[in-house]
Amino acid sequence: MNIFWDEIIEPIFLEENVKSIIEIGSESGINTTRILEYCSKSNARLISIDPAPLFEAEKYEKEHELLQIIQDISLNAFPYIGDYDAVLIDGDHNWYTVYHELKLIEKNALQQGKFPIVFLHDTDWPYGRRDMYYFPDTIPEQFRKEYAKKGMLQGQSELIEPDSKFDKESINKSLNNALYEGGEKNGVLTAIEDFLSQSSLPLSFYNNTANHGLGIICNKNERLEGFIEDKEGFTRIK
Repeated sequence: MNIFWDEIIEPIFLEENVKSIIEIGSESGINTTRILEYCSKSNARLISIDPAPLFEAEKYEKEHELLQIIQDISLNAFPYIGDYDAVLIDGDHNWYTVYHELKLIEKNALQQGKFPIVFLHDTDWPYGRRDMYYFPDTIPEQFRKEYAKKGMLQGQSELIEPDSKFDKESINKSLNNALYEGGEKNGVLTAIEDFLSQSSLPLSFYNNTANHGLGIICNKNERLEGFIEDKEGFTRIK
């Protein structure tokens, strides 16, 4: 997500005067730090959700009064969070998690009267159409694809066997990747499409395929939509 900050995310935050932000998936905290720089300049607040951040979360939280860190999975944390203006989703890249994150955001929007701007990473290959599970046991069995810690090559549905001639070229071989790409309820982009097809809210969706993909869901708003359309690489999907 960090790679999109300067050219896309921060300009939209500034344009929309975003004051309350949810970050799902802080990892090493690189993007968290950049969001906090925005918060300090804009009098905004950040809630960062990650069950296993790769930094000293309690120390970092004490150093930044504008930050709250929730060390839990997003689907457990979201029901206890109130109003927010923007959500950055870069956590568990699978259909079940992303679909239900969006449903919880929608539920909150119906209660609060507004849908936030939602940014979603990995809408393109490799996880646009393939599930990955950081914590497989948190996904109900009926929604969990068969998976293995094997790598992926673009253009090939099956995972790459270890020590095969393509193994060195494959990526993410240490992660729990679904055995096959495509099909129903498989991947981040599929989750977004399924959510949008069912939602009664007046939403727009834009997608950018660079750097594994960035999707933006927002309320239909000509001014904001025009601002997004001026950014290079975005295609309006809905």
